[in-house]
Amino acid sequence: MYSGLFAESIQDSSLFNTSLLANMQEQLTSRRKFLGKSLQIVTGAALLSPALSIARKLDIRDLSFYHTHTGQELDVTYRIGGRYDPIALDKVNHHLQDFRTRETHPIDPNLLDILYKIKKHAGGGVYEVISGYRSPKTNSMLRGKSNGVAKRSLHMDGRAIDVRLSGLRIGDLRDIARSLQKGGVGYYPKSDFVHLDTGRVRFW
Repeated sequence: MYSGLFAESIQDSSLFNTSLLANMQEQLTSRRKFLGKSLQIVTGAALLSPALSIARKLDIRDLSFYHTHTGQELDVTYRIGGRYDPIALDKVNHHLQDFRTRETHPIDPNLLDILYKIKKHAGGGVYEVISGYRSPKTNSMLRGKSNGVAKRSLHMDGRAIDVRLSGLRIGDLRDIARSLQKGGVGYYPKSDFVHLDTGRVRFW
């Protein structure tokens, strides 16, 4: 009798130990998997962190345009790490062409930098373009209609642009532009735009 009970006790103990061992092994396996994934995440983050840090330090400049006369849109990254992208600049030249004559002209990259600084200060936005490059023919025609058009307009050199910035009042656009002390800033509330150029610092 006792031998039978003793045998059953040993058998139960054996089953218990086997179950306990299996449970412990399962927990250890799960823990190893968890630690492995955690290590991968930490390692990945450690590798990614320097890349993000470098990306933040890079001077990446982009602009968004909407031409009010052609209806065309342009999103472009024109400068990275202090270097202008010639392909991006060509796209800007095409977008800001004289929409009347379809003539293009190199746009002064410094003008783009002014636009970028204003956009950054404003927290973003799309530039609504009223006038970019103007051919001599177009400038002469506009001059005949308005006394406010200069005979030797900087628009003819690709150094001026008339714009609005979405989400921003033109009065605020003017104030931000003036605060930069970069080039000329003309305020035209009746026509609802601001003139910006890379000439000498002056306001009107």
